[in-house]
Amino acid sequence: MAGAGSTAAKGAPVPAAELPVARVLVDTPLAHLDRPFDYLVPEAMAEDAVPGCRVRIRFAGKLVDGFVLERAASTEHEGRLTPLERVVSPEPVLTPQIAALCRAVADRYAGTMADVLRLAIPPRHAKAEAERAAPGPTPPARRAESRSAAAAAVERGVPGGSVAGSQGQAETEATPEGSAEEAESRSVAGPGGVAGSGEAGEPGGVVAGSGGGVGEQDDGSRAAGVTDGLPGLWAEYPAGPAFISALAEGKAPRAIWNALPGIREHGAPTWPEGIALAVLAAVRGGRGALVVVPDGKDVTLVDAALRRVLGEGTHVALTAGLGPAERYRRWLKVLRGEVRVVVGTRAATFAPVHDLGLAVIWDDGDDLHAERLAPYPHTREVLALRAHQTGAAMLVAGHARTAEATRLVATGWAHPIGPARETVRAFAPRVRPAGDDVELARDPAARAARLPSIAWAALRHGLEHGPVLIQVPRRGYLPALACQVCRTPARCTQSPPLAGPPAPVPGAPGRRRRTEAAARSSATGSSAADPAVRPPMAGPGDRPSVAGRAARTAPVGRAESAGPEARRYEADADALGRIGGPARPGAPYGGAAYHGGGGLSEASRGGVFPGARSPGVAGEEGGRSPSSGRWTTPTLSMEPPMPPVEPPALPVGPAALSMEPLMPPVEPSARPGGSAASPVESARGGEGSGDDGRGGGSHEGLWAQAPLCGGPLALRSGHAAPYCRWCGRIAGMWRCQACGSNRMRAVVIGARRTAEELGRAFPSVPVRTSGRDSVLATVGSSRALVVATPGAEPVPDGGYAAAVLLDGWAMLGRPDLRAAEETLRRWMNAAAMLRPGAELIVLADSSLPVVQALLRWDPVTHAERELAERAALGFPPAVRMATLTGPPAAVREMATGLGLPKGAQILGPVPVEGPRGRPPQTPAEVEERLMVRVPRGAEAALAKALKGAAGVRAARKAPDLVRVCMDPMDLV
Repeated sequence: MAGAGSTAAKGAPVPAAELPVARVLVDTPLAHLDRPFDYLVPEAMAEDAVPGCRVRIRFAGKLVDGFVLERAASTEHEGRLTPLERVVSPEPVLTPQIAALCRAVADRYAGTMADVLRLAIPPRHAKAEAERAAPGPTPPARRAESRSAAAAAVERGVPGGSVAGSQGQAETEATPEGSAEEAESRSVAGPGGVAGSGEAGEPGGVVAGSGGGVGEQDDGSRAAGVTDGLPGLWAEYPAGPAFISALAEGKAPRAIWNALPGIREHGAPTWPEGIALAVLAAVRGGRGALVVVPDGKDVTLVDAALRRVLGEGTHVALTAGLGPAERYRRWLKVLRGEVRVVVGTRAATFAPVHDLGLAVIWDDGDDLHAERLAPYPHTREVLALRAHQTGAAMLVAGHARTAEATRLVATGWAHPIGPARETVRAFAPRVRPAGDDVELARDPAARAARLPSIAWAALRHGLEHGPVLIQVPRRGYLPALACQVCRTPARCTQSPPLAGPPAPVPGAPGRRRRTEAAARSSATGSSAADPAVRPPMAGPGDRPSVAGRAARTAPVGRAESAGPEARRYEADADALGRIGGPARPGAPYGGAAYHGGGGLSEASRGGVFPGARSPGVAGEEGGRSPSSGRWTTPTLSMEPPMPPVEPPALPVGPAALSMEPLMPPVEPSARPGGSAASPVESARGGEGSGDDGRGGGSHEGLWAQAPLCGGPLALRSGHAAPYCRWCGRIAGMWRCQACGSNRMRAVVIGARRTAEELGRAFPSVPVRTSGRDSVLATVGSSRALVVATPGAEPVPDGGYAAAVLLDGWAMLGRPDLRAAEETLRRWMNAAAMLRPGAELIVLADSSLPVVQALLRWDPVTHAERELAERAALGFPPAVRMATLTGPPAAVREMATGLGLPKGAQILGPVPVEGPRGRPPQTPAEVEERLMVRVPRGAEAALAKALKGAAGVRAARKAPDLVRVCMDPMDLV
């Protein structure tokens, strides 16, 4: 063996007698080092350094982690091999199947295998690893006997002819990346069959009945109360029995399943039971199963269904909320073969299930299936690669259907499983769009109302039979505001604090000393010249001192000696101090007379009133109006909290918010020359002019160094002042820069404001909210108003009696390629929780294709149309696209050295917006994105070219990072 002679030098480690070379994958993110390296295995580590174990090695002069991929007898390296430093653990955590999958994922997404291994293998927990392992899996011989018995039971119990499937040979399988011509050349299932590479199903082989099933199994692997006959509820689908029978025979069918909506008598959704029955069929066929769902709420549902169907101790659930020890303990059970059924979230995609026979993904359109870490793989694509490598079956399930799943059906790689139209009509809710011709003739205001009369009627009728659901697209209270007069979006007109001392302004003697003194006094929170100056980061609950309140009553152009930097923070001190006079009775408020007693204007001046409560929210005292007949109009008003008086008629649509001036109006005589202050100057605190060091040039110079924030304004509650969503500062002195008005109106209404308004409208009904801050898992069967954001809808006991989908324009109007597809998916997921035949009101134009798909409960036609439109425009999944994101110079440099395949197109580069549309604040934050589009079939060459270019940059030690992402979900 070259590099490891039989005679070792003095002091050198003695190599192992057998297989003295270990090929190690080094844990490094550098693309040009993404390959195994040979190391010498000392004799003392020969027993522990098994393939798949964790080791510590010396690489480039540093101790780093690594995984042993294999042991070899020789090496191609001509020099002396570096020995392994130590074996961290002899546990073979990296199986050959998972290593091959990680290599394929890295090549598919132009990433490194080390990055994929960080996603696949959880961190080691020594105590959990040292625990005594349970008995191993069933021996192969006994497993084969069980599989033969299950196949014989299928022949006895399932009527009909042969069933299409595959025997599991990976070399004969079709990959999702295969072309349509290749797919058509393969043998697929016959009419009513399920896709596979085995024999084609005969016509009439699928029986849509419930009498067929798989025969008996061991008592220890079947839960009590579960019938022996399969497919159970799969009999409601024409191709369902064939799919279950193929799984029970050990074959590998591939299907796209559109699950039926509705919650049945047992009070839980039906799709977890369908997945559990498919898993049971795979287990009876002698193989393991892996189920991946978007979030922990879905894991709980599937986990409960698996306990009912499989029994206790036959599966594990892997979620991030378990903690490192318990999660690693459960992962080791799967690795050691103690259990062969796994359900979990995105991280469970790489679970080392022994003899994998079924891979299931639920709701593949959910963005939670897209990994946020490099190389950004998608769960659907990883499971498809794994099913191809291991010869396993695959089930892509959901209420809606994505364009990617539709393409798998179009190429023949998978076949659809869907219910008949008669069955859909029996279980689907009764969908009614607001704003159709009949409804407009009956209620002319329904076109502009946020909650028209048809929605109010559905809520009232549904509350008589149980809980009702209100889905709101936006969280928060009022996440977007605009000017009441000109409708210009309200944005922050304050300047963020400058980092470090302000730069001196040339041209004025003594100005630098006053500027430095002002900076020191602002940092310490005190000033001898002006005690009213406050630190710029004062909290919303702080109140000004008596001296501060008296000082703020002085004219805007008063002389002071604290320097320009102190006056620079005057606007912030005024806003955070909540100055201003009392409310004027009878002042206009949103088109109605405001008679005092609270509201936004008072809250913006004095914060939350003593003993004040947010009205309309369950659990808060004194929150609802005692007048039951107060809400006579079918609209949600923006009325402020006030004493119980009969309100006037409010305008239709998002009503107006009034914000009284926080400072006395500046008279023209208060300014030099008798000129009035401009809106921009008023927002900046009313700085004056002059050359005496107190304004004019020095002040404008400081503002030029610190540009305005420009972030969108929002409201956290009805008793709070507007704040900036970017810098977090209170915008108490806001004025519209277009027209100078200081009155605001709501553009978008959030979930908390909706819950507050509904609480007033239904004072005797509890209001439950579910969103990002607090997600409810379940709700009872009693009457309640459940306000939830998309994806956070709690599962009701027995189903919702009615539902209203608000603000459809907010989801459909997003500048996103998947806006229509995502909207339909969210609507169908919410509608599937209703009782069969319950009323569902959707507030969107009924002529839109997405609304028509919801009306007919036909996601397949909508997905096929979406795929055809993307193919015509050259968008994924019809083509493959990659994005390069990073600093402009780095992106252009990497694009110059790309060896792109034939037919590739380069789009861009274009600037990239920050989070929430925030523009870059510093030159280092400026990024650009470049897109590369190639036809299908050239994605492997594109990934290779991108990875090669990244390796060149890594070898040159380029300082700027360029992120490479293949087929991102947020493409447009």
